Parts: sequence; structure tokens; C-alpha cells
Amino acid sequence: MTAVEPIPVAPRDEFPPEERKPRRRRGIRGQRPGWVTYAVLGVFLLGCFFPYYWSILIGSGDSSTIRDPNMSWIPGGNFFANAAAVVSNPAVNFWLALWNSIWSSVVIAASVVFFSTLAGWAFAKLRFAGSRWLLVFVIATMAVPTQLGVVPLYILFADLGWTGQIGAIIIPALVTAFGVFWMTRYLQQAVPDELIEAARVDGASSFRTFWTIGIPAARPAAAMLGLFTFVTAWNNFFWPFIVLDRQNPTLPVSLSLLQSNYFVDYSIVLAGVILATIPLLILFIFAGKQLVSGIMAGAVKG
Repeated sequence: MTAVEPIPVAPRDEFPPEERKPRRRRGIRGQRPGWVTYAVLGVFLLGCFFPYYWSILIGSGDSSTIRDPNMSWIPGGNFFANAAAVVSNPAVNFWLALWNSIWSSVVIAASVVFFSTLAGWAFAKLRFAGSRWLLVFVIATMAVPTQLGVVPLYILFADLGWTGQIGAIIIPALVTAFGVFWMTRYLQQAVPDELIEAARVDGASSFRTFWTIGIPAARPAAAMLGLFTFVTAWNNFFWPFIVLDRQNPTLPVSLSLLQSNYFVDYSIVLAGVILATIPLLILFIFAGKQLVSGIMAGAVKG
């Protein structure tokens, strides 16, 4: 037999450097935004921040600041005095209005998230007669202006004796058509039908399946819906102004009383606006990171 000669192998050091090192993957061209994108976003950011900065300028001045043509663009030192004037004003009833706004906004946001997720789960994953047309009807209600229902709604709460009570602004906002549509569209894509069938095979009831599968899957969309609902309820002025009175107002209604005098001091008015905005800023600071991470997690899972 003829011996098989071994194939000569070059030493490790004789390989070219480009063959020894792993090649780096080149990123997709255009994936990283350029300076134009950052410039446009910066302009939009300044445009969004300018009204708040303008309120700080006026709210930290005095009554003549808004009419001063040579107004300084550096905030003054009267903000705390103006804020104290807002808080101590007996007509505003600031602390009661602040508590009413916090309480009503939290209850409305939690209720909208729960009921919208429950209804969205039914429309997205349960099969029942007329579900499609019922969802179309719910979406169609968003085209009805809110002002059309103010008069009959006020008559209803007046007959119940609920005018002037915080419940009059909470009960009509317990669930929204937009929230149902939002959660329906999200759950249709986030939860596969095979997962629900597996839960049914294991003997889980419909509500148990919703509680253990639907709610964890809907967390990113529910977080965004809850945040936006809280902001909407916090800034709501029209219906609370009609159904509430001065003895039991929300914060936007109480701050409107600062403009009811013959002479309006806009430095005090805008100081009150800043005080009403601070809780929302705190909410975005603490919930912003979790909100973005939840959205990204939902996008990756989808």
C-alpha cells in the first residue's frame, strides 16, 4: 500500500491578517440618522418647549412683564411669590382642586385601561355573533362630537343629584371608544391564537386566559393608553366646568377663576399654569423610561 502523504498546513501566523480576524458586519446604509434628521427634530423640540418657557418667563415676572417691549429672556425672581399667591387664593381652592384632579385622573386612566383591554380582548380573540359590526359601531361613536351629549348628560346627572360631585366627571369617562379600538388592534397582532387554544386545552377559563395571557401581552399598549388617558383627564376643562361648582373644582376649572376679575394679572395666571403642569412632568420623568422600554418590547415581540 502506498502511504498517504499528509497535506501541508501553513502555520497560524502565516495566514493573512484579514483571514484571521472576523469580519465586521456593515450596518445597513441609511439606518443611522444624519444631521438633517437631528436638526429637524431639534427645531420641533424647541417649538414644543417654547410655550412652556414663555410661561416661565411671564410667570416669574410681575404684572407689567407681558407688556414690556424690552422684556428679558431670562426668568425673573417672582415665581415663588406668584405661586404662593395662587395657592393662597381662597377663590382658587388650590389643594382641593389638585386632589380632585389627581383622584379623578387616576381612576379614569385605570378604568379606561382595564375595560378597554377587556373589550379589546373580546373583539380580537373571542368569536361571537355580530362582533365585527359591534366593533364598527364602537368606532363610529368617535365621529360624534362630545358637545352633542353635554345637555342630556347634564340633565341626567342633575336628576340623580350628582352635579358638583367628582363622580359626575369620572363615570362618563370610564371607557372610551378609542381605547377599545386601540387595544383591539394591538391584541390582534400581539397574541397568537395557538397560545389561547393551548390555554383552553389546559382547562383555563376565558377570564383566566385573559388575565394570564391577555394582560401581560397588552402591557406596552396599556401603558401608553393609560398615560395618554391620564393627561387627557388632567387637562379636561369643558365638562368639569359645566358640571362642577367652585366649591369642588378640578385644577383647570379652579385656575380659570384667576381670570374672572376685571384686571387679569397674567404673571399669576401663568404661574398657576406651571404649577398645574409640574405633576405631568414628574409623571413623564418617572414613567417615560418604562413606557419606551415597554413599547420597544412590544415591537420586538410583534
